[in-house]
Amino acid sequence: MTKYSPITFKSFLIVVMVGLAPFAANAQQELAASFERFHDAGQTVSLPAMSLKNRAEKQQLLDFLKQLHLPDVPYNEPADQQWNKLAGLFTRLRLYPLAMKCFLKTLTPDSLARNIPVTDDDQFNIERRLKRFRTKKKRSKEMVVKVDQIVETFHDDKPALAYAMILHVKQPLRGTPKVHNLVYTGHTFITLIKFNKDSSYAVLSFGFGPHKDNLLSATPLMPSTSSKFTDDGSHDWDEVVGKFISKRRFEKILELTRQYDGLNYHLSTNNCTDFGLKAAEMAGLKIRDTKSSWLLGGGNNPGATGESILLGKFTNTDTGNLDRLYIDTTRNTLIKRLLN
Repeated sequence: MTKYSPITFKSFLIVVMVGLAPFAANAQQELAASFERFHDAGQTVSLPAMSLKNRAEKQQLLDFLKQLHLPDVPYNEPADQQWNKLAGLFTRLRLYPLAMKCFLKTLTPDSLARNIPVTDDDQFNIERRLKRFRTKKKRSKEMVVKVDQIVETFHDDKPALAYAMILHVKQPLRGTPKVHNLVYTGHTFITLIKFNKDSSYAVLSFGFGPHKDNLLSATPLMPSTSSKFTDDGSHDWDEVVGKFISKRRFEKILELTRQYDGLNYHLSTNNCTDFGLKAAEMAGLKIRDTKSSWLLGGGNNPGATGESILLGKFTNTDTGNLDRLYIDTTRNTLIKRLLN
């Protein structure tokens, strides 16, 4: 296993100065200000403030993240916002387990935060993921995943320490409740994460959808069709809401997935959002006003669900409010622009 050790501020500054040499003065000033706030263990971390308008600035951010060492520090109020920023950043990179680890640091002092540390494996995953974004790649074709594969991913015979679920919504047109954008109707899917006591984890992002029997399947004219689950680990999203959950709730979501195996898809009554909302409710996440009407039908859909998340129309049923929920609806973030 590759080991990642903390870099000292002095050595990091040398790397920064060498890297800054070819770039414009204003970018240098912005980065220098950020790097001066770079943490030693126990302090907070600040992200570079860049416009990312050119390739050089994108490369600087990539270099910053590759050099980043995430200390295992206890909760403290000044670090709260920085951990939130990191959680959002890693969510955009689709490193969902690491995002939830960072979110955990923002919660009130809890032994769980110390028992789920940021590890060398996380450092390796950051670097590996960033390499994939160096060049623009075509989005891979969606992969069908069998229910048995989903269940077996988490029944790995390893003692579990914690469980988490994230609900993802991709609206047809971001920031609006539109049901469709031309022929695109959006997508709702979930991510399940099992954190193990040996510091490893099992993770899978997946969603329910139509397996079209013919050209008109899953349309207002023929709303019902066969179904499938797809691996959505690379799928885009506009809004996410996540939380740590109990083993009982986690297993209930897996059981829901089994119940959906072979169940017909229906555009109005049993679509991707219906599955996602049922899973979310089992996790203790209730979202209101998720339905709309459309030609010859109506029901839950990504457009209305995403809009409700943007408007705060959801609740952690454990607390009666939004406490202990990880929420990301940030628009035009640095990482979003980087990935575009």
